[in-house]
Amino acid sequence: MTLQSAAIRQGRKYDQVLEGAREVFMEMGYARASVDRIAQVSGVSKATLYSYFPEKRLLFTEMYRTEILRLADSAVELSPDTPPEVALREAARRIIDYVTSDFALAMYRICVAESARFPEIGRAFYENGPELGRARLGAYLDAMQARGALEIEDTALAADQFFQLCQTTISDRLICGVQMQFSEGEITRIIDGAISVFLARYAAKT
Repeated sequence: MTLQSAAIRQGRKYDQVLEGAREVFMEMGYARASVDRIAQVSGVSKATLYSYFPEKRLLFTEMYRTEILRLADSAVELSPDTPPEVALREAARRIIDYVTSDFALAMYRICVAESARFPEIGRAFYENGPELGRARLGAYLDAMQARGALEIEDTALAADQFFQLCQTTISDRLICGVQMQFSEGEITRIIDGAISVFLARYAAKT
């Protein structure tokens, strides 16, 4: 049974299972997280868990997808009526808030550790995380390009560039365990730099 073909039958304990899976995967990683432990933390039987998710990979994928969509839906959309400097500052703050979260770091480590053996995990991480965020930013950049507020030939590439600019210094330090907390001053410095570099390249020439 593939991740794409497996049907997820939701029920009243479905959310419990996802929340339990989130806790266990974050604590133990993917390989060490057992179905027994997830069922115990979720407060459901193994039979109930398997009725929702026949495979652990399917459970991980749905847990991650659901969490990312929840985070995306709780964020303010980038309105085409918002000037680029303001919208980009909002986007940069959201990117950094996510990148520095315990959840994001745990999911990244799982993806790196397991994607060679289980490509579905890496695909789920990419499609429901980076790709989703870049698509939303890209849609805003398309609108700004159409209005003449920005001059961008390749908005998909520009969205990728902005995401990377916002992770300057932060990602490497987090991944290597050099620094796990960042001050408001450090974050503001990174955001200001990302916006300055991005607008220097793509701001409309008057």
